[in-house]
Amino acid sequence: MSRQVRSANRRFWTIDPRAMATITEISPLAPKDGFPSLPTIAGVTFAAGAAGVKYTGRDDVMLAVLEPGSVIAGTFTRSATRAAPVLWCEDHIAAAEGGDKPFAVLVNSGNANAFTGVHGLAAVEATVGAAAAAVGTDPTRVFPASTGVIGEPLPAERITAILGDLAARQDATAADAAARAIMTTDTFAKGAGRVIELGGSRVSIAGFAKGSGMIAPDMATMLVYIFTDAVISRDALQAIVSGATETTFNAITVDSDTSTSDTLIVGATGKAGNAPLTPDGTEHATFAAALTDVMRDLAHLVVRDGEGASKFVEIAVSGAESDRSAQIVGKAIANSPLVKTAIAGEDANWGRVVMAIGKAGEPADRDLITIRFGDILVAENGWVADSYREADGARYMRNQELRIAVDLGLGSGQAVVWTCDLTHGYISINADYRS
Repeated sequence: MSRQVRSANRRFWTIDPRAMATITEISPLAPKDGFPSLPTIAGVTFAAGAAGVKYTGRDDVMLAVLEPGSVIAGTFTRSATRAAPVLWCEDHIAAAEGGDKPFAVLVNSGNANAFTGVHGLAAVEATVGAAAAAVGTDPTRVFPASTGVIGEPLPAERITAILGDLAARQDATAADAAARAIMTTDTFAKGAGRVIELGGSRVSIAGFAKGSGMIAPDMATMLVYIFTDAVISRDALQAIVSGATETTFNAITVDSDTSTSDTLIVGATGKAGNAPLTPDGTEHATFAAALTDVMRDLAHLVVRDGEGASKFVEIAVSGAESDRSAQIVGKAIANSPLVKTAIAGEDANWGRVVMAIGKAGEPADRDLITIRFGDILVAENGWVADSYREADGARYMRNQELRIAVDLGLGSGQAVVWTCDLTHGYISINADYRS
């Protein structure tokens, strides 16, 4: 039943309708050393198992447990068709602080439990109820997420059947297994971490994410889980997470499509023993920078695993009237199918960048725009640069990692957006996703 499709960049993808899109080759943009060795986080444990929600022969459910006294922050998709687990999390996240019972995170892959009506809520209630019973907490302290096909009822009974086992097998060193269990069309598990010193205390941050297609975040993106042992209040953690999201997960795009299930959860156990972090302290800034770095690393990994991707692309926009305007222009370039296919074909077609700037709907003056490919000046003053040679541009486009810089010449606004190219591989994967 499987078939092979040759992509523009000579990658081979095996599409198996029985398991949605099964990709047999890791993205060429994946980290060469595989999943990183993450610091263990005191007060957090993980387990993964196979429930057979959609896939066979692989783990597809993960359960994480945070000890009593932890705090949980998060951001979620603003899609008007948000999935039932997202709605549950939104209802309970504001109260996720302290208490004498643990928190839990429950995630399944293979089924998004989105656009499933009353059945979706019933499935959430069944799974969080079973998870709460298994770990000894209240259902409102369980944060669920589902990822996969939209519009199909979630077989909740398959998940609840293995929760007792997952609760019994909790392990502080099993983050890698948890990261693999939540993958769908991902070709590799994505992890990132940092260890910092705060006032003599060693503070660790570790996280993992899934995401490959349907990536154009509008608040958070995909599914992302980050844990730290820092001592910090829920409100302070939420403020950092919300702010950092704008320059990390909200600054990436693979295909311009915002998921119904985008979820970012950050949990802090308070086990590090540092002085409580407050917004007016230098240690707060150090922690915020480290957490932002982890979020950015994970966001980049999602782009590097973009469905069919062969090139990682940074779009840097400066000289805009505002930062917001710069981001809109950057995303217009990053989301343009014409720009993305030119990149895939290693065609230095800078005219398509000009087109994308113009269609963005933001202030721009043709005669003030400057465009660079890497260090190569391509266009300025409304025309191709005198020094530009097409051979130089074509040579640059052969690189696996590219930077397109645009200066609008209007103000001080700036933004950076990250994306990937658009190849035949993307079409092949998504044409067979549900079949």
